[in-house]
Amino acid sequence: MFAKQYSHRLPADYDMDVIRRRAAQLGPLWDHTEGLLFKAFVAQERRQAAGNVYASVYLWSDPMQAADFLLGERFQKVLDSFGRPHIESWLPLDLQRGPAEGAVSLYREEWPLAPGADRVGVVAGEKVINQQLADNRDTFAVFLALDVQAWRLVRITLSAKALDAEHPGAGYQVLYLARPGI
Repeated sequence: MFAKQYSHRLPADYDMDVIRRRAAQLGPLWDHTEGLLFKAFVAQERRQAAGNVYASVYLWSDPMQAADFLLGERFQKVLDSFGRPHIESWLPLDLQRGPAEGAVSLYREEWPLAPGADRVGVVAGEKVINQQLADNRDTFAVFLALDVQAWRLVRITLSAKALDAEHPGAGYQVLYLARPGI
């Protein structure tokens, strides 16, 4: 598996309806993408966060398909529209599917993996937390990943509940969820 996110910071006065229409138009084109577990078209708006952000979060079952996307015509549309983004990439460690049939919010939590930590023990404990989150009736899916560049853990949770400001991590509205492989 392979996971990644790239984000586009947008001006404070940007019309986010343009982004909603873009996600509604492009989202269905991902519904049958080979090697993709899911792609979430997500956004943060300045009334909910520090500013307007449009992002894509991917979980691929096949890393070669992820590479084909980044080097191919589909990604050229991103480059043409927003320029070349910084792409965060992660090595997935655990994926749990919850009972919810869709998602309207996505949360991203991250924390450092301390140099002296019992890495195996830490990951085992986080997998238990993933399972607890997946058992929640509002959870669509949750995955844990390792950012191998920064030695930090990242948890992505897709929820059928509206954004909750009290939820840990950065919250995003899900504008469209393509889920061909999950």
